[in-house]
Amino acid sequence: MAQITVLGAGAWGTAFGQVLADAGNSVTMWAKESQIVDDINNNHRNSSRLPVVDRLPDGMTATGDRAAAVEHAEIVVVAIAAQAARGALADFKDFIPSTAIVVSLMKGIERCTEKRMDQVVREALDLPEARFAAVSGPNLSKEVAMRQPGGTVVASVDLAAAHTVARACSTTYFKPFVTTDVIGLEMCGSLKNVVALAVGMARGAGNGENTAAMIETRGLSELTALGLAAGAKAETFQGLAGFGDLVATCGSPLSRNFTFGFNLGKGLSVEEATKESNGVAEGVPTTGAAVALAESLGVKMPLARAMSRVINDGYSFKQMMAELFGSEITSE
Repeated sequence: MAQITVLGAGAWGTAFGQVLADAGNSVTMWAKESQIVDDINNNHRNSSRLPVVDRLPDGMTATGDRAAAVEHAEIVVVAIAAQAARGALADFKDFIPSTAIVVSLMKGIERCTEKRMDQVVREALDLPEARFAAVSGPNLSKEVAMRQPGGTVVASVDLAAAHTVARACSTTYFKPFVTTDVIGLEMCGSLKNVVALAVGMARGAGNGENTAAMIETRGLSELTALGLAAGAKAETFQGLAGFGDLVATCGSPLSRNFTFGFNLGKGLSVEEATKESNGVAEGVPTTGAAVALAESLGVKMPLARAMSRVINDGYSFKQMMAELFGSEITSE
């Protein structure tokens, strides 16, 4: 049994905290919202962020005190909004134990720097590579919270650290696999959100399986190309963290990015879709960052570029597809 702290008590952070507790660990949830802290401690619930769970495990407690949250942590899990991660983590830098493994659940590319979340976390905490791990895969928080069978991938350049985290989140319903391809895992988790926006738009505009399959397939090709240019391994994109996560995110209304895109496809503006979704889906800022990163690495990403036209220039689904199709016949 390990002492584990989860920073961020949103839906995914709380669901993963339940997995950790089910695996036999002592779990402390940190949340800045006092009502969430009180709800977890007094009612064993997070009714505002994960109402599908009637009762959280007894091994989960919560606090709003940063120092107390991580004081004895052997593993610190970061489940903060990706674009706010750097600033939020700076407040924890002086409190995290020097031997703790820090695990990122975040999926995104930092908009202002075009950096992956592994880079952001390590820079914010001045963390050596061997103490960092990332978790990513087809992990819709509601389904994980309902303890439906599923798997994930734990990545660290230190395979021993990856195995430590994998053991900590291994249960009868949640199966972790390990890899040393941190870059690949991070790129998969970030870029599939861009594809999910486009697939959601296709569905919202009334299109069916052929359109969705084409967008998903071309999207996987794009994110693989960008990942390889960034130093990732090709096989990562064919596994759970790549193809698996893409299928789950592009095919479920539980996906915030799919739903955001669906609303765009119905004709809503980005501002209207944001209001409808109670916030911006992570794929929105990631789209611009992905296009900028692709340009810097000399990689062509027509789907991501077309999606950026939707976000920045108000393109409709038809306009996006016209740009994606083009007039030139090319090899697949």
